[in-house]
Amino acid sequence: MASELYGREDIFQNDIDVIFHQHWIMVGVAADVPEPGDVSAIDVGKASVLVVCDDDGAIRAFRKHASHMGKDFDHQCRSRNSVHLRNIGGLLFVCLADTPPGDIERLQEVMTPRLAPFHLEDAKVAFETDVIEQGNWKLVIENNRECYHCKGGHPELLVSLSSADLGFSVDDLTEQERLEVEDFEARTRRQVASWEEDGLIHSVHDEMDGDKPTMFRAQRQVIIGAGESQTMTTRVASRKLLGESARRDLGSTHLWTHSSWSHVMIDHAVITFCIPLSPDTTLVRTKWLVHAEAVEGVDYDLEELTEVWKATNAADARFMQVNHAGTQDPGYQPGPYSKHTEVFLEKFALWYTRRMAAHGI
Repeated sequence: MASELYGREDIFQNDIDVIFHQHWIMVGVAADVPEPGDVSAIDVGKASVLVVCDDDGAIRAFRKHASHMGKDFDHQCRSRNSVHLRNIGGLLFVCLADTPPGDIERLQEVMTPRLAPFHLEDAKVAFETDVIEQGNWKLVIENNRECYHCKGGHPELLVSLSSADLGFSVDDLTEQERLEVEDFEARTRRQVASWEEDGLIHSVHDEMDGDKPTMFRAQRQVIIGAGESQTMTTRVASRKLLGESARRDLGSTHLWTHSSWSHVMIDHAVITFCIPLSPDTTLVRTKWLVHAEAVEGVDYDLEELTEVWKATNAADARFMQVNHAGTQDPGYQPGPYSKHTEVFLEKFALWYTRRMAAHGI
């Protein structure tokens, strides 16, 4: 993308007004508000959103009232404007538009059966972090959408994910890399056959091509090593498993949207979403979920549970600072995307361009 798309204040405001105020965005998880009366708040641009568990146990969202409106302003009448909310398998999405995109139904249809076995609505937040990355939100998403940089940048993540699953050019493979690809492909065939025997959804579902407002991609990723979880041992970090399955080799049920990424495994889930703060700063919020009855120090060790993605997020924050500075260098010129490792960046750029054009920008 062009330099100004990452750095100009007016374009940042357009991103907030169009992408984050007119589209569905992830703002949390059901585990944020597990009991009636629980409240979670988040700011999106100039809008403040309250996610509330009502007395009947239903989760709803409202705008918070504006301050400094004067003594004649009736907060009782104007302080609880309802916001559209969807709880999709324990993941919470809101839309601030009066008329939200109707294709959220497709996301719900695809993800509900994929997430249902993990009972995320009955999970709890074991840990969460807020990282302020020094880069434009689009760079944050672009960084997440390609993992070629993982080979040198995310050694912790590649303990459980195969580099053969991250995109590559066949012509550039060494003999050793070719053998690794063949081994991973054989492992994937065996794993997929096992999943199919149990009727587990594993196929890729890709709606990232830019034609629809609600862009997303879902799949079940194979975990290498012991095959259980995204940990440094590739075994479960929590002995109290999510859901009802006794299988530990369920891989990682993965969801991408235009502003979030999630990995749901048999023992825990890692849910991450981003909120733009300025042209060059982005809030990246990550939540680690475990079974609601799992006890820290008994069923799981918190460091073991979080170390992979804490390290990954910290490295990405460093990359973002360098990447954003590069886009603002006077000599910066956008180049072509790799057809092997950056196909999802091209899809994201196309989606972004079409969504802005759809709103006359």
